[in-house]
Amino acid sequence: MPAPRDCVFPLGRAPERADRFLAEALPEVTRSQLKRLIDEGQVRLDGVPVKAGLKLRGGECLSVRLPQPEPVAALPEAIALAVLYEDAHLIVVDKPAGLVVHPAPGHHGGTLVNALLFHCHDLAGIGGSLRPGIVHRLDKETSGVLVATKDDATHNSLARQFKLHTINRRYLALVHGLPATDQGTIDKAIGRHPTERKKMSSSSRSGRRAVTHWRVRQRFDADRLSLLELRLETGRTHQIRVHLSELGLPVVGDPVYGRAGRSRQVADPQLKALLGGLQRQFLHARLLGFVHPASGSYMEFESPLPAELAGILAYLDTKYRAGAPAAAPPA
Repeated sequence: MPAPRDCVFPLGRAPERADRFLAEALPEVTRSQLKRLIDEGQVRLDGVPVKAGLKLRGGECLSVRLPQPEPVAALPEAIALAVLYEDAHLIVVDKPAGLVVHPAPGHHGGTLVNALLFHCHDLAGIGGSLRPGIVHRLDKETSGVLVATKDDATHNSLARQFKLHTINRRYLALVHGLPATDQGTIDKAIGRHPTERKKMSSSSRSGRRAVTHWRVRQRFDADRLSLLELRLETGRTHQIRVHLSELGLPVVGDPVYGRAGRSRQVADPQLKALLGGLQRQFLHARLLGFVHPASGSYMEFESPLPAELAGILAYLDTKYRAGAPAAAPPA
């Protein structure tokens, strides 16, 4: 059993319920898990189990005994990989939508890590384990370029580049809405959503700075759609999807941060069918550039749009080259 976690309610803060404070202090714990911990007496104050509604007034130290993490043992699996580049230090792949990057509860197998363990026969190990090093991630339903490392030195060097924001990362996203300008920067901290624990939000009290630069590549005025290119300065969980949604430009096909019914409201029946048939969000990591830790050379890799995304853009390009009607004024 791991040692208890101590969560101290700050002095000078407005009084708050214990369960609400702990939901913020332990973002990795869902509300249902937190409720179970409290009900089971695993949250204590001065050795005494607390109630969810206990009012904290400042200085209290809550001791939380979290359960032992569920072990995740990744095994090699013969999953096809689109390898863009590989050497003794690292591997660059074109990740398809639908592939989870790393094993986790609910996804013990069928992940990119499982595929890399099968594919790579020259792993030197990361942190004492014979495994690939995952330096950055893409959401399950986001496709595109991703790099993994084979040894500690390479992993540490790339991690440093990500931390210093010197990695060149470019994404394409088709969004609902027409931006008022042709480019901009979103600089909003992102953390766990204050009430919906599986979502991220800029309303979090414990958010970390997140910066997304964007520019319009194409406007499809009559359908109120825009194709954006995005450059990430930071890499927070769900960063692009959260930032664009909160800007009023949700990514097409996003089931979490999208606006329900937006695709169904498209008037063009053929386009409506294309968007309705999309089983993923229209977000693609098209380019990744970094300095190779061993050679010192700058390397850049690109991934073409997957067929299901390219088909939508091809339809829009044809339609607008033929002369689409002007956009209707906003309601």
